[in-house]
Amino acid sequence: MSLPALVIYGLGLALALGYRSWAQWRATGSTGFVGIREPVLSLGWWGGMLFVLSIALTVAAPVLELAGITPATLEPMAVGLVFAVAGLILTLAAQHAMGASWRVGVDADERTDLVTTGVFGLVRNPIFTAMVVALAGLPLLVPTWVSVAALLSLVAAVEIQVRVVEEPYLARVHGAAFTAYTARTGRFVPKL
Repeated sequence: MSLPALVIYGLGLALALGYRSWAQWRATGSTGFVGIREPVLSLGWWGGMLFVLSIALTVAAPVLELAGITPATLEPMAVGLVFAVAGLILTLAAQHAMGASWRVGVDADERTDLVTTGVFGLVRNPIFTAMVVALAGLPLLVPTWVSVAALLSLVAAVEIQVRVVEEPYLARVHGAAFTAYTARTGRFVPKL
């Protein structure tokens, strides 16, 4: 399952980062890539670095398997394909729902609209939720400790990014509107 995993996650990265950046640039004149702006070694910086690590490990797991380098292998499950494809589709749909407010990273000097409708009316971070669903398929498709490390790295990155960087920024910029939004929507799962 390494080749299908490499194709699915490669396509996912190309669409979620490449195509989405191009579409954002066409619509707004900016790619939306802000990058890591947190002080080096701060918790927010580590969140960004864990995203980078997660992407690297996501590619490394199937590449290592295809190259015949198989770190300690876990029991495989084909259901990972469903997670990978469903998560990719949900990620792209949630990115699209953000419209011009979509960004990678936070620029403290920039103010975007607070998106609270559609899937964002159910959860505050549907893109991150969908990314975790997609990457949950990797250890099932490529059952190695590298793929598990990719998933754990992403979960840690998402938790740090949302709690330390993004939500504090949104609270500062949108004040009472964001507070009301958090009271009625779950962070990653509806009602939680």
